[in-house]
Order: sequence, then C-alpha cells, then structure tokens
Amino acid sequence: MSEAATRTESKLVLVTGATGYIGGRLAPRLLEAGYRVRVLVRSPEKLADVPWADQVEVVRGDLGDPASLATATAGVDLLYYLVHSMGAKGDFEATERTAARNVALAARVAGVKRIVYLGGLHPATGTLSKHLRSRREVGEVLLTSGVPTVALQAGVIIGSGSASFEMIRHLTEVLPYMPAPYWVRNHIQPIAVRDVLYYLLAAAGLPDDVNRTFDIGGPDVLRYGQMMNGYAVEAGLKQRPIASIPVFAPRLAAHWVNVVTPIPRRLAVPIIESLQYDCVALEHDIRDLIPDPEGGLSSYRDSVRLALGKERAGEVETSWQNSSVMDAPSDPLPSDPEWAGHTVYTDVKQRRTNAPVEELWRVIESIGGDNGWYSLPVAWAARGWMDKMVGGVGLRRGRRNQEHLQAGDALDFWRVEAIERGRLLRLRAEMKLPGLAWLELRSEPDGAGGSLYYQRAVFFPRGLGGRLYWLSILPFHGVIFTDMANRITATAARQAHVESVRSLSESPAAV
Repeated sequence: MSEAATRTESKLVLVTGATGYIGGRLAPRLLEAGYRVRVLVRSPEKLADVPWADQVEVVRGDLGDPASLATATAGVDLLYYLVHSMGAKGDFEATERTAARNVALAARVAGVKRIVYLGGLHPATGTLSKHLRSRREVGEVLLTSGVPTVALQAGVIIGSGSASFEMIRHLTEVLPYMPAPYWVRNHIQPIAVRDVLYYLLAAAGLPDDVNRTFDIGGPDVLRYGQMMNGYAVEAGLKQRPIASIPVFAPRLAAHWVNVVTPIPRRLAVPIIESLQYDCVALEHDIRDLIPDPEGGLSSYRDSVRLALGKERAGEVETSWQNSSVMDAPSDPLPSDPEWAGHTVYTDVKQRRTNAPVEELWRVIESIGGDNGWYSLPVAWAARGWMDKMVGGVGLRRGRRNQEHLQAGDALDFWRVEAIERGRLLRLRAEMKLPGLAWLELRSEPDGAGGSLYYQRAVFFPRGLGGRLYWLSILPFHGVIFTDMANRITATAARQAHVESVRSLSESPAAV
C-alpha cells in the first residue's frame, strides 16, 4: 500500500448532506480514495439502496441538533459541509446560520482538523440575494470557527441531474422563442460537477494553515442565453432566439420556470434571484495549491455533452430531486392502529393475476415517469398541470431511473418513502394538497404460482377544505384507481406470457 493511501485510510471523514446532489456523489469517491467515511443524515432509510451504503458509518441526526452533531463529529479528522436550505420555507437564513454555528462549535470541540465547505460565486460588493447572502454567511461562520476551513465558491454546476442543468435544458427544449428578463445577458462561469468533486477531494489535502475562500469555475464565461444555446447545439436542437426585456420579477419568472420545467417554484426563486448578478470567479488562487485536473477543466459544452451522455446511459448518480423542497410531511405513514381519533380516507383495491410475483413487482417498480400510471393519462396530466399552476412540482419531474427505485427518489409528484423490493412500494404525495396523502402498492405470492396485487390510497384531510377535496375527487378515484389496478395486473400477466413464450422458443427442446 502506498504512503498516500495509508494516510487517507487512517482518516475519518464526516459528510453532511450525503443524500443531496453533491454529497451523494462525493461519499463514494472518498471511499475510493481510501478514507473512512461517516455520514450524518436525517433519514438513513434514504441511503438503504445506494451501492456504497454498507461501506459507510451512518449517524442519524440534524445540523440543528447539537447532541447528534457531538456524536457525528467524535473522532473525525475532516468534515464536509454540503448542506443548504435552498427552497425551504420560513427564515432559512436563520436556519442556516444556526446550523453553521452548531457545526463550527461541534467541530472545534471534537478536534476536527479541517472543514471543507461548498458555497457559491458572488460579487465582491453590492446587495446579494437571500440565497447568496446566506451561503456567504455560512462560509464566514465556518472560517471563523477556529477549525481550518476551505470555502470553495462555485458558480452554476452542470451535470446530469443538477437543478441548474435541468432548468437550462427544459427552458431550451420547450421554448422555440424566449422573451426573457435582462438576467439572460448577465455573465456566468459554469463548472462541471466532475470538476467540483475534483476540488472537493483535493481540498482534503491542503496544508493545515490554509483558511480562506477560493473561487472555482470552468474555463468559459458565458451569458445565460449563450448557455441555453450551447445546450441546444449539444442536444441537436436549433438555437433559440432570445429577447431580453427590461424587467426583473424573480417570483413571476420563477412561476414561469415552474410551469415549463420540472423545477418547483420554491427552488426556482433562489436560483433566478442569484442570476441577477454576474457570477464569475474574481480570483484563481486555487491553482497555486491544487493543479487543474488531468486533461484540464471541462468546458461548458463538454459538461453538457457528458451530462446528456450519462442520462442516455441511465447513469445519473444523484439528482436535485433527491432533496425535497415541498410542503411534504417528514414523518412516515402512521401505522393503522395509530389512525384512531383521526379522520382518514382510504381507497383500497385488490386484484389477482396469473403473473408470478417477480413480474408483478417489475411492473410496480417501473411505474411513473415515461412509463406512466396505467390509467387515464389525460387525467394524470391534468392533475399535474393543476399542481404546476399553484406552484407544485407537477408530473414532469419524472424518475431518476426508468426501472429501479430507491427510498428518497422523486417520482413525478410523489416521493418514494419506503420500498421493500419485491413486496412494497410506498409513495408520499408532494403535490399541493389540503392534507397528507400516500399511495401504497404491494405484491404477494398467491400460493398457486400467481400473485396478489394490493393498492391503497390514504388521505389525511386538513380542515374542511381537505374533506371537501376528497369528496370532490372521489368519483374520479373510482375510475382512475380501478383502471390502474386492472391495467397493472394485466400488464404483469401479458409480460409474464411474453417471457414464457420467449423461454420456450429458446429452450433446447424447441430448437
């Protein structure tokens, strides 16, 4: 074993935000580099299906809970701060400030030797958006913590599954002509996600006396309109005429983005507010300590090309969808005995199919996204548009992988709350609702070579509005959920028959 590998193997690294877009990609790369990795997450079940879950130590906790931070930072050499409250309700600046102070104190008490923080590029002077102001303040708290800190300040991150990339992609693909606010003419320095990860990893080896911010960005400085048309070229589309209009209304623009892209309005607002500034690197001092990656930093067009290639190959590691920003409940579905005393509405369907349970489960796990919901597509599309018009996520989020799901995945306007592969899929609603809703799909063997399909919709109404909502959609549920149960079992039976015929045709006896 090399001396460098021995040094990293002995170090314990704590990653906060491991269920997020960057943290979910950094953790396995730290393992590959030989570090011992611990992750602090609020919901460990979200990591149940990631391929590296059994290689890390998982601590359940929250940055707002000093006790869990004390446990998480014990014995840690290096801490990655990759948590942001972008899109959260309420005073997220106060929430982020408190979290940063809690982490700073816990790291200092535990004797952590280095903190690495990922913030955002911003102008040196002038008024900033709340989002950029908060990220700058978090960096300042960590830099004055008494623990040597590297605060990497990145611009728009381009990679498969990133919110910025999704916004560029959908705006470009949906709009053949775009009248846009003046911020499309502002300058931006995008950076490939692979280069962000390169800098994050390399920052772990910086000298102990380094305690400062570093601007990081790719080799191109572009206007937002140029980024959209750069995407168009790589995606094989015609370049889009873009007209700048002298208006900047972030919330109006965010609502428009919400309607024509999968990005929910609450997440679009901080992104668009940040675009009112020229966000370019003001210094390049990082090169004095960390050389460019082999082959150089990725250009914007190369970043787009790589992102599109990853998606076509089904290799999206993490997505902005992994992090919920909706008014969704954080608690799991209560068990049936706990419903006592609560108003609850249910819609239950049960069907039997000749398909083996494995085939039925394959259909269940592939539901949603491009595969659809097996009943009245027009009705599902209408519900998605209704949700979009009130600022919800709508149906266009789709799914990360067309065949497999894991806990925490976004699935159109649902989120995978629990999955017991081969048996149970529980989805929690993230559309705008006057209450809380879940949808459960189950598959079980029937003991005779076939399988049983169970489907249950559960709704906890909020006030009179919630009760009226359930009554108003009840007639539609009778059609949609019945059709859904029938089509899922019929599809499983049909696919099982096709597979049986194929197996017979390929058997030696048939030949």
